[in-house]
Amino acid sequence: MPSKTRMNVYFEPELLKHVEALALRRNVSKSSVIEAAVASFLSADASERLEAVFARRMDRIDRQIAGMDEDLAIMGETLALFIRFWLTVTPPLPDSAQASARAKGVERFEGFLQSLGRKLATGDRFLRELSRDIDTRRNGGEDPQ
Repeated sequence: MPSKTRMNVYFEPELLKHVEALALRRNVSKSSVIEAAVASFLSADASERLEAVFARRMDRIDRQIAGMDEDLAIMGETLALFIRFWLTVTPPLPDSAQASARAKGVERFEGFLQSLGRKLATGDRFLRELSRDIDTRRNGGEDPQ
């Protein structure tokens, strides 16, 4: 058996908890966990493994951004269609009706904000709900209305 040299090292308590937990899970000593970590850190292929880890993370982030980009495009198109429709079908109001229309608009906007707050509090977003509705219709399911 090769001889080993004893070395005292100091760890942050939280890091030591992680080392101890890993040693318990793998049923090995804390020394072997630390030895493997140091050997990995000092090995020549450590930079290649680190690069691979970063590449996987970057790929995941790229997929998330692509999803967000698609969601943003859907929201932009939805807003543009709504504005076009609203401007097409809403006649201008006479001056005498402006004040009451403004008051009603404030009341309706407050209702919208409350509804939006409830929706955001549930964590269920419109685009996810829209995707489920579209999938249901594509798969021949019932109309969610």
